[in-house]
Order: sequence, then structure tokens, then C-alpha cells
Amino acid sequence: MKIAEVYASLQGEGLLAGTPSTFVRTSGCNLRCVWCDTPFTSWKPEGRELTGAEVRAAVEALAPRHVVLTGGEPLLFDDVAPLASGLRRDGFHVTVETAGTVLPAADGPLFDLVSISPKLASSAPPPDTPGNWAARHAAARRRDDVLRALAAAPHQVKFVVETAADLAEAADWLDDLGPGVDRSRVFFMPQARTPEELATRTAWLARECHRLGVRLAPRHHITWYGGRRGT
Repeated sequence: MKIAEVYASLQGEGLLAGTPSTFVRTSGCNLRCVWCDTPFTSWKPEGRELTGAEVRAAVEALAPRHVVLTGGEPLLFDDVAPLASGLRRDGFHVTVETAGTVLPAADGPLFDLVSISPKLASSAPPPDTPGNWAARHAAARRRDDVLRALAAAPHQVKFVVETAADLAEAADWLDDLGPGVDRSRVFFMPQARTPEELATRTAWLARECHRLGVRLAPRHHITWYGGRRGT
């Protein structure tokens, strides 16, 4: 599998925010979000091909016992399933971060936490994007059947929200998904790249989360590290 980076940091989002974690970032994605904060794993995927054993050695060389498999879209890679299973068998806690459009390559409990970030309509790239990516993204971004299947495991769902239209779409999408998604584990998260954007959008979104009765996901890593790569 192509790996962009392996590094230790603090989880910045969701239920495990603040937890020391090793991040294994795969490179390659079936979507092209216009605001992607890791374009080196999607728009211009970079990295090197590593075996599962090589990734495992990189994880073991670092201290955290929590491992986050992220991307890009890690579930595109068949090797992610045996990697996750082996890590869990040896006592690591494994989270996978996914857009919820692809199922794992193996059945059974593979992850301790499935962190699903469905992509709203505003994530689409411009219509004139080369490679027909606007149409490809639109066709791939919403797979409720896959999302429900992933949510059969312990999960959290994080919607990236920037505007009132995003907020309304996320709320409607939740209603469509029904009881298969645990609403106590649903977060609305501000779209932001800088601490200044984050502060402004968090203030607005916090009020809306209170009104709608959903959880707010602060993006601590932007506050802590400014969104720098490898953090």
C-alpha cells in the first residue's frame, strides 16, 4: 500500500480527542474534495509502497498504543484489513478514518472505532476540474448502504460544515440514515484550514449544534499545530 507518512501526535477530533496516537496515512482516494486538507494523498498522491510488515515496524517504533489508519481513503487498500487485525491482536487500539464510501476488504470486527466523515455536496470540485472529477466525486461521495454497514461497528460520524446549506444537508442526511447511526456519536465539525477560520466558524457552529442537539467537534490539531503536515 502507498503510505504518505507515519507519525506520532495527539488525536485532534472526535471521541478520542487529546489521545496520543500514531497516524498511518495512506495515499490515494476515490474522492476529490475541494477543501481537502491532505492533497498529497488525493489530488497529487505521494508516498512510497510499503508492506504491512514495514508499516507495522514503523508503528512499533513509536510510543502510542492508539493507532489511526487514515488517508486519503485507507479502505481502498486490501492490506489495511490484516494490518488492523494484527495490531488489535497485539493490544493496539485501532481507529480507521473513512469517508464512508468503501467497505473493508474483509469481514468481521477489524477496528475498535470506525470514524466516518461523509462528504456533503459542497465538497465537490469545480465542474471544469480535469479528469471528470466533479462527476466522479458526485457519483461516489454518498453511499448510505456502505455507511450503514460501517456503522454496525463502534463508530463516530463527523460532518464537515461551513455554511447554513451544509448544516441543513447534514441534518437531512442524518434523518435519512435513521437509527442505524448512533446520534450520540454524531459530530458537526467546522471546515477550516487556519486557527482564525476555525475560531470564527466554531463560534457559529457551536450555537447551531446546541440548537440541533448534536455534538460539536473542535479541530484541536489546527489550534495546536496550525494544520501543519505530520501533526
